Amino acid sequence: MLDGVLTRLGGGNAETAAQPRNPASSSGRPIVVATLLRQRGRTGVETHMRMTGSYLNSVSRPTRVISPFDSRSPALFPVFALRHVVGAVDSAYGVWWYRTGHQMFLRRALRAHLADLPDAVVYAQCPGSAAAALRARTTQPVVLVVHFNFSEADEAAHSGEISRRGRLYRSIRAFEADVMSRLDGIVYVSEHTRSVVEDRVPAVRAVPSRTIHNCVPLIDREPVSPIADLITVGALQQRKNQGYLLEVLSRARRRGHRYTLSIVGDGPERDALECRTRELGVADQVRFHGFQADPRALMAGHTLYCHTATVESFGLVVIEAMAEGLPVLAGRVGGVAEIVRPGVDGEFWPLDDAEAAATILIERMTDPARLAQLAAHAAVRVRESFSPQAQGAALLDFLDAATLSRPGT
Repeated sequence: MLDGVLTRLGGGNAETAAQPRNPASSSGRPIVVATLLRQRGRTGVETHMRMTGSYLNSVSRPTRVISPFDSRSPALFPVFALRHVVGAVDSAYGVWWYRTGHQMFLRRALRAHLADLPDAVVYAQCPGSAAAALRARTTQPVVLVVHFNFSEADEAAHSGEISRRGRLYRSIRAFEADVMSRLDGIVYVSEHTRSVVEDRVPAVRAVPSRTIHNCVPLIDREPVSPIADLITVGALQQRKNQGYLLEVLSRARRRGHRYTLSIVGDGPERDALECRTRELGVADQVRFHGFQADPRALMAGHTLYCHTATVESFGLVVIEAMAEGLPVLAGRVGGVAEIVRPGVDGEFWPLDDAEAAATILIERMTDPARLAQLAAHAAVRVRESFSPQAQGAALLDFLDAATLSRPGT
């Protein structure tokens, strides 16, 4: 259907619209990063791409990031704009339109750019990007990094865009299973993600894979003035569970411990959360900072990072906080369990018992010496285990070893 729209809008020749750039002059196997996104946001996917690109650039590895916008088709923006129209009528159809349109234009862009890079490896950032690469490639192996928690279908359902009982939900999950089973390699950002994917799609166990954690830049920052005691960062949505943190704050206050909290992020739950602060009597302790382009700069002005998300494929924001020298209190969920070392650089706390969580918070905050020790270990943990050099070298090694081992359509 979208191919027909493309032709009518004047994009029938879009497959040749993107002119290949000259290959990078640096030595080494070229890396083509395939993505549906523009890299401008603050999601874990976009952060991963920026960190990957930064590391590859630091070792002079020729790299190209290809998105649907590189197709240079005159139909690109009209087709993308129509997504908002159809999405307003039917959100599920809007999701389908977005996925189908972005994959189509990415496939066309990749065909043009891969033509002069026969020795490259494609590093795809989502199943849709991987599907486009599998159809566009000639001799290039395709490696996917799995960022999602369970499935992109589950994420769309959680946001209310599609129904778990709908045909599109089943279609996306089936699509992911098919694409992942035909890849030449898979990168998992955590062992938790690996186990979830392999349980759902047993066929991927035959695909070469490696678990390579996300990383964050190491920043030498001047001391900043205190902002608040605690901080949490994330989209204001149910699965991030900020309302539970407000309950913990309230329980601590009842016991005579008043801690201030910065909530960084925006989203559909903001009004409800602000109302909840008033109901719990902690409105004077909480400041909503909204979206921040650089939340790490705010983290540095706090004492402790609090994480209450109920689902995490990895937990990039947790290592960002640790990189700023903040101990972490978090639930033992998903990939977070592979980051925090209880009693060393943070603690796990329950996500279903606010009173018990308040006890852990009070114990940490009333022991400055212990808190300082945890903070020091947190910063060292990131330097040793989650630096661009440590994780980037492992990723590059895996990409260089990737070979074309599976059917390519």
